[in-house]
Amino acid sequence: MYVQSYLFFGGRTEEALEFYKKAIGATVTMMMRFSDAPDPQPGMIQPGSENKIMHSAFKIGDTELMASDGDCSGKPDFMGVSLAITAKDIPEAERVFKALGEGGQIRQPLIETFFSPRFGMVADKFGVGWMIVVEQKQ
Repeated sequence: MYVQSYLFFGGRTEEALEFYKKAIGATVTMMMRFSDAPDPQPGMIQPGSENKIMHSAFKIGDTELMASDGDCSGKPDFMGVSLAITAKDIPEAERVFKALGEGGQIRQPLIETFFSPRFGMVADKFGVGWMIVVEQKQ
């Protein structure tokens, strides 16, 4: 069994992918637009969304995530879930936290805790929640 995260950006997937490429070095491994669908059924593609992203895959480090524009509502909702990034050291954690927080909202400043030399939570400009942690040395 294998579980993957699938993010729905409501019409902003291409913008999100570009942001993650710049901010944290994501690499897009696959992207398919609604207009690329081989046999679209009536009503499957909303008028004006032909060039939106039907399906994409991207990697952050060793992790692959998937994303779509979904219903192209313009209102992505990422409530109740966060993605966690384990940074190799404090400078990397600070860089990633700052990059993801650009245009977003800090939920927990990046601080030293009892379980990590640095831990923080941020929602990026799309509303995706991120937890940044540096693994505690034994």
